[in-house]
Amino acid sequence: MKISKTLAICAFAFSVALVGTSAQAAKVKWKMHSAWGSQVPHLGWEAVRFAEDIGKLSDGQFTVKFFEPGALIPANEGFDATSKGSVDMAWSTAGYDVGKYPALAYFTAVPFGPTLGEYMAWIWHHGGAEIRDRIYEKHNIKTMHCLAIGPETSGWFKNEITDLEQLRGLKMRFFGLGARVMQKLGVSTQLLAGGDIFPALEKGVIDATEFSMPAMDIKYGFYQIAKNNYFPGWHQQVSIGVLEINMDKWNSLSAQNKMILETACRSSLVRVYVETEAVNPGAMAEMGEKYGVITRRWRDDQIAVFEQAWVDVVAEDSAKDPLFAEVTESYSKWRKIYSKWGAAQALKPTYLD
Repeated sequence: MKISKTLAICAFAFSVALVGTSAQAAKVKWKMHSAWGSQVPHLGWEAVRFAEDIGKLSDGQFTVKFFEPGALIPANEGFDATSKGSVDMAWSTAGYDVGKYPALAYFTAVPFGPTLGEYMAWIWHHGGAEIRDRIYEKHNIKTMHCLAIGPETSGWFKNEITDLEQLRGLKMRFFGLGARVMQKLGVSTQLLAGGDIFPALEKGVIDATEFSMPAMDIKYGFYQIAKNNYFPGWHQQVSIGVLEINMDKWNSLSAQNKMILETACRSSLVRVYVETEAVNPGAMAEMGEKYGVITRRWRDDQIAVFEQAWVDVVAEDSAKDPLFAEVTESYSKWRKIYSKWGAAQALKPTYLD
């Protein structure tokens, strides 16, 4: 009897040890590269919160370690690193991947583009995600849109721009499809990571820059060199980011962990968009009152020039790039469908005298 009890106790202890070992083995620990540092408002902050959400939602069974840009790979190189499996995933933007496929710029921001609702409706429900996934999956990358921020400013200039001819010959940091528009107007554009912009501006490598919005631009200190900040952000009325995940790692996840990632992702998209809208009115006022920034607005006739340049870019790039043409067609088709609803619901800021 005593031997039986002893055997039973040993068997129970062994089974507990096995369960413990199994649970320990089931834990998932991933590394996430971020294109933006943890101290960068919104873009970097949200990457940290996103990683924390995954740990909390999984009760510590799925943990993600955030890595600053440069810690594992340079800021803008998430595509190659996730494709090869050098990192498990990267918090980034499709706009940094345009060197691979120019059409990917459509999945970050579009000049004279839609509201967030219209934009994500195209991606989630009207064909955008299917094209996006087909592109990335060829490179062993699973993608999700996990980030959205509100309207940006359209540039920091050392001098007031009274005539768009003044843009001709300028060297300017510019992002995405908006850069193509500026090139049409004679601007020499460069795509620089956020942390590289100030030194380039300070040393005269570039003459002007755009980056993001008041809350972020203050952090980077552009106002110390260029005091003229131009609006509206015709090139980025809404900007969305992507999470790039190594496909092999994605396939290795349980259904529950996949759902945790997707849930945290959707939460981040909404949370950070609302946050940017909440803080930028105050940040814009601070720029003027504390730092002497002059807020300027492009004239309507100047905005019309930007718009015409954008129309020309769409035609030219679609003619020479079949993938660009395909994405343009999908995006434009949805905008046309949406336009009747959008126009019917449109309101001016006020109808009172």
